[in-house]
Amino acid sequence: MRSTAIRRTAVAATAVSLALFATACGGSDSGSSDKGDKGAGAKGKESAAKALSAAELEKAALAQGDVKGHKISKAAAKDTITVDDIKTGKKVCAPFSQALMGAQVGEPGAFTKRTVVSEPKKGDAAKQDSGDAEEAFKAAFDITTTQLALGSYDGKGAQESVASLRTAATECAGGFEFTAAGEKQKVAKITEEQVKGGEEAAAWTVQVEQGGEKIEFKLVAMRQGASFASFSSMNLAAMGGGGDFELPTAVVEAQAAKLA
Repeated sequence: MRSTAIRRTAVAATAVSLALFATACGGSDSGSSDKGDKGAGAKGKESAAKALSAAELEKAALAQGDVKGHKISKAAAKDTITVDDIKTGKKVCAPFSQALMGAQVGEPGAFTKRTVVSEPKKGDAAKQDSGDAEEAFKAAFDITTTQLALGSYDGKGAQESVASLRTAATECAGGFEFTAAGEKQKVAKITEEQVKGGEEAAAWTVQVEQGGEKIEFKLVAMRQGASFASFSSMNLAAMGGGGDFELPTAVVEAQAAKLA
């Protein structure tokens, strides 16, 4: 089956996920069921902020060991899609498609990307040996891959990035189409979720249609100071019809803390 662009962004991370299956002895459950109010301090300071330098942003970005139960690596250039690769029919929806694909939103002074892969949860090893085929599948592939796109902005760029995603989520909630790396994509539905993180945060469940099948993604937007991060996540078990999965709250909280 032809590989779509949106899947391509997670090819390398999926390979890491599959490697984990062979050596998994359990691992920490990275998820969190905490779904409170929208980000604390949504009305954060709007003073003239200055973007971090490229070196400072790299230091502030998540690294291996920063999130328990997760493998973190710098995203490979060959596995990423840039803003120039994305064409969105409705202009107001463009920031949403960019964040969903793990590209930059707005015009950051510095930008970097990470791929974050959760390790199998405790108890899943036993479930993999279950006689129930569906349960064994979910246990083996219950791994969430998150594309973390982190940028730092001058002035109010970070606030404007969050605002543009909120506007897009409202105006484009019923769905829209876009092209990524020359391949057509269709967002069928956007549903708001509750999340906490940084000075300001928002989250959504995004239903994407590809080749007649529906796949759910989680998208989180978070601002801390002059930096803005988007977290686009998918779960291998959910892609196979395993249903819903949790927001990457542990990853969001860890990145917010490192930027603070």
